[in-house]
This record gives sequence, structure tokens and C-alpha cells, in this order.
Amino acid sequence: MDDDAARVALSGDWSFRLSPSVADAPDDLKDPDTSGWDTLAVPGHWQLSGYGAPAYTNIVYPFPLEPPYVPTDNPTGDYVRTVAVPASFAGSRIVLRFEGVDSRFAVWANGSFVGWSSGSRLPSEFDLTSLVTPGSDAQIAVRVHQWSAGSYVEDQDMWWLSGIFREVNLLALRPGAASDVFVHSSYADGVGTLRVDADVAGVVDVPELGLSFATGDSVTAPVEPWSAESPRLYDGVLRTDGGEVRLRIGFRTIAIVDGVFTVNGNRVLFNGVNRHEFHPERGRTLTEQDMLDDVLIMKRAGMNAVRTSHYPPHPYFLSLCDEYGLYVVDECDLETHGFGYEPQPPNLPNPVMDPRWRDDLVTRMQRMVQRDKNHPSIVIWSLGNECGMGENLKAMYDAAKAIDPSRPVHYERDTEAEFVDIYSRMYTDPAGCAEIGADTSKYRNLPFILCEYGHAMGNGPGGLLDYREVFEKYPRCQGGFIWEFIDHGLRTTIDGREVYAYGGDFGETIHDGNFVCDGLLFPDRTPSPGMLEFSKVIEPLRIVADGKGGVTVTNHYEVLDTSHLTFRVVVEVEGSQVSSEVLTVPPIAPGETVSLELPYDGSQPETWATISAELGASTAWADAGHRIAWGQVRLDEPVAAVAAAGSPAEVSADVQGISFGTVSSARIEVWRAPIDNDAQPGVADAWREEGLHRVQHRVVSAGERDGAWEVVTRTAPPALQWGLRSTWRFVAVDGGVQLELNVVPEGLFPEVLPRLGITFEVPKVDRVEWFGTGPNEAYVDTQEAAAVGKYTSTVADLQTPYVRPQENGHRIDTRWATLDTLRIDAVGTLFGLTVRDWTTQDLETATHTADLTPRDRTFVTLDLAQTGVGTAACGPALPNRDKLHTAPATLVLRFTQ
Repeated sequence: MDDDAARVALSGDWSFRLSPSVADAPDDLKDPDTSGWDTLAVPGHWQLSGYGAPAYTNIVYPFPLEPPYVPTDNPTGDYVRTVAVPASFAGSRIVLRFEGVDSRFAVWANGSFVGWSSGSRLPSEFDLTSLVTPGSDAQIAVRVHQWSAGSYVEDQDMWWLSGIFREVNLLALRPGAASDVFVHSSYADGVGTLRVDADVAGVVDVPELGLSFATGDSVTAPVEPWSAESPRLYDGVLRTDGGEVRLRIGFRTIAIVDGVFTVNGNRVLFNGVNRHEFHPERGRTLTEQDMLDDVLIMKRAGMNAVRTSHYPPHPYFLSLCDEYGLYVVDECDLETHGFGYEPQPPNLPNPVMDPRWRDDLVTRMQRMVQRDKNHPSIVIWSLGNECGMGENLKAMYDAAKAIDPSRPVHYERDTEAEFVDIYSRMYTDPAGCAEIGADTSKYRNLPFILCEYGHAMGNGPGGLLDYREVFEKYPRCQGGFIWEFIDHGLRTTIDGREVYAYGGDFGETIHDGNFVCDGLLFPDRTPSPGMLEFSKVIEPLRIVADGKGGVTVTNHYEVLDTSHLTFRVVVEVEGSQVSSEVLTVPPIAPGETVSLELPYDGSQPETWATISAELGASTAWADAGHRIAWGQVRLDEPVAAVAAAGSPAEVSADVQGISFGTVSSARIEVWRAPIDNDAQPGVADAWREEGLHRVQHRVVSAGERDGAWEVVTRTAPPALQWGLRSTWRFVAVDGGVQLELNVVPEGLFPEVLPRLGITFEVPKVDRVEWFGTGPNEAYVDTQEAAAVGKYTSTVADLQTPYVRPQENGHRIDTRWATLDTLRIDAVGTLFGLTVRDWTTQDLETATHTADLTPRDRTFVTLDLAQTGVGTAACGPALPNRDKLHTAPATLVLRFTQ
């Protein structure tokens, strides 16, 4: 609560001692001698300061499953600090408030035991009034246990980290000050209705609205509503005899109408993300700047919603969501994933099914709702995550509704929608989403939201456009939340090299590897290609070709028209800009579409118009000129390629491959370093069974044939009866050679290939220029954000630094590329371009980016096609459409110096 209570911040160095177990922890906190202790920064995690080590598990508990007991070998951290209690605190109730402590902790003040608390991501308060003296020093001692009964209900997919990780404050609450305030602010037809309830009577003033009224009274006034797109807030103040409480009031009404979730009467499409609190050096201890950075990244990317997976966030983050405009699903600090979803034997009852846990779980829900109820950004409460089903969850639902009936309640594992207000699933494929959207007779016709989808682990997520199309077709399908926002890679050193660590890097015997690195952002908060793809897919405007040389623009904003945007068109011929001008576009209302003519006839070769919608003026979250949406239209008519005529080219072929000019060791490539979406569901294992990772090459024949130098090769794995017979025909052209490659599968060949193309080596290359899609990597199911243009990059910058190295850097639909003096042109069929300083085997065997050492040659792969990337590491299988099915194929390329 934002009040004027005096406070002393207790952030900073505390005396600290870690004992390996509860039994080893001395019973001396009534009068501790800290002269030999270390110091530790609060807030923070002790494992990230050299005491013990982080550990990562996704589902299983890192201790025996024996609820409610935990091991005696339970690391225990003791914190002690002396604080000067201001003399001005006299006459006030003195309260010690902890915003977050993991896991269970107890408090002593001046040698007296005060109490204990659990609920790691929830605040706890202790009354010290009778134990400390204003104007004198007070000694505060805190004992924190790494494991507790609470750990059984805090089994979230994240690093296990302990300690006082959020702020601690000593507060002076004056007599007559309000300690419980509830702002009720609704909106309808231009009018806001406001009531403020408080545990102490007072007067509420809202100067901008000219309102002054008593607590408990309802008043109305003309207002602008609050929404994620237009987060209008009004400043108010509650005055009581004991002080003031500052209010940030957003008028909005949440309702579910005919199966559709609405805010202020408007259908909401959640273009959201799941967000853990994370920093690569501080873990879950975030600064205000970290939290602001997260909100700005989300807003600039076009996101409008965040699910606080899987616990209440720092309250400052919610204030930022109020101010900048993000819809929030606020989730209780509850997950029991290690128990599974079904009832276990009597000695292993899931806490949500166990009556002994009922009061604790209900209290957790109440504590969250009471803490966060005044944030207009919160539009949905969530009971928790991945706990199965049990009566305790229904009790939590009832407790939330008793406090706040205005917001719907979510819980994904209520698979039949028995008591929730939102029907939710995880990782349902687009076809399944469409089925739910079309059949309103199921699940009580509740709004349908994917609380997790588009798993962003490693290279991906792919196929997001399919989801967008479903969300826009069926009103009941109201979007969802990508899993997740950021890779949880902890910055550390391994063998003297700085890396982002994941599960197992700290010696854990039980861990889930790099499954903790599944975010749209890399650990340092730079965007991955997946973030750029998601941002493109969820753009609020659709700018597409109209089939007549112009474009249509559709406004998918919830409440905004387009008057705040400037439209610009840039025309490029073969990647070179020939014009740029501002388009005159009348304001487009939400849901409306307009057609625009483009000022160019496209009479020149390969001509593209890129239409961008940019902010016309700066906002709180982005500068003027920030691009909100874009689309491309090809203006010319593609011309069929002409076959080359000439004499046979000079090439050599041996066991190492085919060589010509500066190109050496050219051979057929069918393997890629498995991405996380290949590795997790066993796709890569199936490819290995087909021998695709260990194919061998044989020159069948070489010689002049029909005016070309023809080399026939066979690419096949040992021990298996299949292969690819490839015919390479080389013709000399001005300055180089033209290659016509024909590939035919033979025998019992695999149904699907990871990739099909040629790979070769060239002398060391520093920079690459290409005309095709870019500037970032793109694959068959991740090319929405790929714009056709002319680009240049260093070879190093072509690589995407996934925390666990894997296939990356592919530029689909390349027309031509130059590598120093070598130029490669597509003749007809376009190719996919990958350029690296290391081999595919180097990439596959590396465990961290720092393992990759540049070689003295550059390695190039030109793909006819690659299998898509999908989201199968934790999601549906790759659709058949995006698989590279083995079939005869042809590629024609021209190599010139």
C-alpha cells in the first residue's frame, strides 16, 4: 500500500552465517555474537554469493517426496542486523515487513522470538512495537531454512534459490492510519463509478475529477477508461486521522458476455507472455530498473498481457503494468508438479487434495488478493499452476471470490471447467484450439485462453501464425501467453570461460538441463529471433497485399484508432532503395479495413514496397518513429530463370567432396545440429536411427556428359539400405560456373529429413552480403518477421547465441549472397543460406556458446529446404506441412568470382 507511513529500508549488508543443516545451526539468535560472521547483501540469494549452489529442476523435488517433511540436512541461513529505530516512531505501531523470503523463516527482535512465516513470494509482517524502543538501536535476527513444508507447494519450474530476496522495511504505522484499502472503480458509457472502502473511515479526494467523498460512498463522474492500450490513471488520496494513502485509480469493468472476456465492453485478445522474475546474476532479486526494462520490452514488442508465472511478482512490477498498460493474470505462489496430476497413494497425497494443506493454500490466495487487489492492470486471478485437481483449489477459488467478486479466476488444471471462470489449456495445437472455439456447448461456454503455448526453447517457437488465425476467427479463443519471457541462464565461469549456466552446470545430481532456458529473451535481455517473430505475428495492424498492386490495412487494436500512427512506404529494387514517402491514411477505427494505393508501378526487376506504421509522437514506452507494424508487397512480376549455356566447367571430385574455384569439399548435407525442439520429443533420436547424422559420401562417376561436367555421388549411412543419388552438372559461365543439382532418394529412405542442401568450405570470410530475407534468421515456420531486402553482416553476427548451441542462423529464400569475392546466385529456386566459422559437428557437440571456437575456414550451407522448428520441446508435434519430406529435388546455383 502506497501510504505516508515512515519507514527505514533495511536493504544492504547483513551479518550472515550458513549452517549445512538445521541440527548444525546454533541456538544463539537471542543474543548472537556475529563478530566472526560474513556479510551478505539483502535482498539477494545466498547461493549466488558463494554459499551452496543453485539447482534447477522442472518437475521433481530435489529432496525425498515425504510430505510435509524435509531433510534434516537442510541448509539454514542466519541474518543479523542492527537498526536505529527513529525517535519519530514513538506512538506508532512498529512493523517489520518482508516482501519475499525463500523458504520458511523466523524472526527475533532484541533477543525475543517474534514469529515465523512461509509463502516465499508473499509479504510477511511482524509487530515489533513492544520489543523495540524508538530512539534506540534494535537487533533484528532472521533464520531462513532452504527447505520447508512450503517447498512442497513451491515446485515451480525455476532455479531453487534461497534467502531474503526482496526488500525488508521497518514501518511506523500511526494510530488512525488505514491499513486495508480497497478501490472499486468501474466504467460504463463514459462514466466511472468509484467507491473506496477502508478499515478506517476517511475522505477520498480525486482532484482531476473534482471529487471529494467519504469512504464507503459511491460517486460517479465522466472519465476516460483504463485499458492496456490506453492506461488512463487518476491520482487520488485517502485521508484519515492517521495519515494518507495515495491511490492510482483506473476505471474499467471486466465482464464475460456470451463466452467472451471483455474489458469495458471490448473483446480482449491476450497477446501475452509468461514471466518469471529473473536476472542472470541476481536470480529473483530484481531492481526497479530491471522491472521497468521488462515492461518496456513487452510494450515495444506489442505484448498486451503478462501472466505472473507462477507466483505474485514484486508489487512494483504491477504498478508499472498499471502505468504503462499490461493486462495481468496474477498467479498464486502454488505449484505441486512433482506429485503429478492424479491422486497418489495415501502416503503421498498431493497438497491440493490433502486437508492438512487447506488453510495454508487458502491463506496464500487471500494474501495475494489482499496485497494486489487495487491494481487495475490485474484482470484475472489464478489459483496456481500444475497441481492436479483437489478440493483445496475450490476453497481457494471461493476465498478469492469472497474478497473480490469483480475479477474472474483461472486455473488450467480444472480441465472440465468445474468451478473456474476461464477455460484454459496448455500447448493445445491450433486445430484443437479451433475445435474449442467452434463448439460453444463445451466447458460452460467460458472464454478459452492458452495459459502457456508457443514454447520458446532454443530455436523457435515456430507456427505462431497458425494460432493467430484461430484467435482472430473464433471470438471465444482469446489468445494466450507464450512460455516464456526470458532464459534463466545464470552467468558464471566454467573452465575459465564465461557462460550462461543451466541445470547440471553446478553439479546437481538431479536436474532438467537447459529446460530452464526457454524464453523469448536471452539471459541478458536481448531479444531472440523468437521474440521478433512473436512481435510480428501479434502486430495490432495487418498490412497485406490486396492483389491489385496495393495493400489493405486492418486495425486489430482493442480500443485505439490509427490516428497516433504515421504510415510510410519504402520502395526497393533488388534491395536498393529508390523512394521513401509518407502515406496519407485516414484514421482507421478498431476492426475496420482500408485499402491503400501505392505510388509505384513495379516495372523494374524484383521490386518490393515495405509499408510501415510508426508512432507519430513519443509515448511513455517508445520514441516517435518506433515501428508498430509493417508489411511487404512485391510490385513486379517474377521472371522465369534462363538456363545457362556453355562448356563443361573444371571441377574435381574425390572422397573429400567436390571442389571448384575457392569452393572445396562440397557435398550433400542432410543433418543439422539438433535444436531443442528436435531433441526433447525424440525427433533427433529417430533421425539418428535412420543414420542421418553419419552419412558417408561416394563418387559414383565423373566426366563430361551432354555439354557439362557431370559428377554423380551417393550419400548414404553405413549399415542401412537407403541413399541419395545426386547428379551435379557444372557448366562454365562468365566468371565462374553454374551448378545444376538433382537429388533422387533410393531404397528405404527416411520419410523426413532435417535438411537437404549442399555444404562446402571457402577461405576465411569476415563479412557476408545477401539479397533475400533478413535481417535475422528465418525457417519455414518462423518467417513472418523476415523481410526481403539487401543485408550485410559479419559471420559472427550471423550466429544466434542460444544458451545451448544448436542449429541457427539460417536465412530462408536467399536470391544471392557474396562471401568476400565469391558470389552465389539462385537460378530459379531460392536457397537457404547459413554461414559459420565452425562445422555442424562443432555446433552439435558444444554445450555452451563459449565452447565454439572459430576455425581457419568458413563453412557454408545452401539448403533447398529445412524441416521447420516448431515448439515440440513442450508442445504439439511439428505439423506435417512444415516437415521436409524426402523426395526428388533440384537446385540451380551460379558461382562467380
